[in-house]
Amino acid sequence: MIRTVLSDEVARAVADGRPVVALESTIFSNLGLPSPANAEALERCVGAISDGGAVPAVTAILDGVARVGLAADEHGRILGAALKTAERDLPVAIAQRWSFGATTVSASLALAAAAGVSVFATGGIGGVHRGAGASGDVSADLDALAHHPVITVCAGAKAFLDLARTLEYLETVGVPVLGWRHDDFPAFYTRSAGLRVPHRVESAAEVAAVLSNRSRKQTGVLVGVPIPQAAELDPAELDAVLTQALADCDDAGISGAAITPFVLGRIAQVTDGRSIPANLALAENNARVAAAIAVAVAVTE
Repeated sequence: MIRTVLSDEVARAVADGRPVVALESTIFSNLGLPSPANAEALERCVGAISDGGAVPAVTAILDGVARVGLAADEHGRILGAALKTAERDLPVAIAQRWSFGATTVSASLALAAAAGVSVFATGGIGGVHRGAGASGDVSADLDALAHHPVITVCAGAKAFLDLARTLEYLETVGVPVLGWRHDDFPAFYTRSAGLRVPHRVESAAEVAAVLSNRSRKQTGVLVGVPIPQAAELDPAELDAVLTQALADCDDAGISGAAITPFVLGRIAQVTDGRSIPANLALAENNARVAAAIAVAVAVTE
């Protein structure tokens, strides 16, 4: 089992049964948003969680130690160069004492569960890639959702994935998928992927009750929160960008984990940087919703 080290604030909150929200660190590193947007994202997400009455708990590997919760004077360490750390990489990062392993969704879920944290906020999850029937490319995020009892609050999944198959996969592994005051599954920069969510919820208390009443106690819950309407990118423009970017990936032989940064970079380029404010808005909004859910979970536990 992975040994996690909790910050003093997070340790006290967990011991007292107070609300805590875990955060990944990839978005705040050089693998996520460019500087200074990554620092702004960290400040806005941490602030939204604190303002919502919960304790923020950034996850990361620092000097070979699995951390859940960082002190304010450590925030600068996660804004720079990092090694991307999925759940499978955690034991390697610890054994090799990586200076900074930036946690993905799957790693963050594993660390949150090990620390006793029930709610996690992120931008968007990974999923089943287009053409996965041939490539077998399915994000480890989905397996982590199925095996860690944590509520994941996100703006859906990135639109360049096969979202219909992603939802089908989540149904197969028994993960409840909920739409936060919305009937459709969001697609990160856009409010709808054109696919209905299995269930809509209107309150944090409902989400907490879903976690309490699921039949598989090791399974998590996924809450899809649409990007705020004012920050949404134009769906038609985005679809055109994605189509061309994915074609360029095929032509250049780009596959696997390299697809995501390539496509996101192309979106930022074509939208003249409008994707960055959109990313900031959805990340902060997800953190705000996650704080409300964490407060509700703390009442039910």
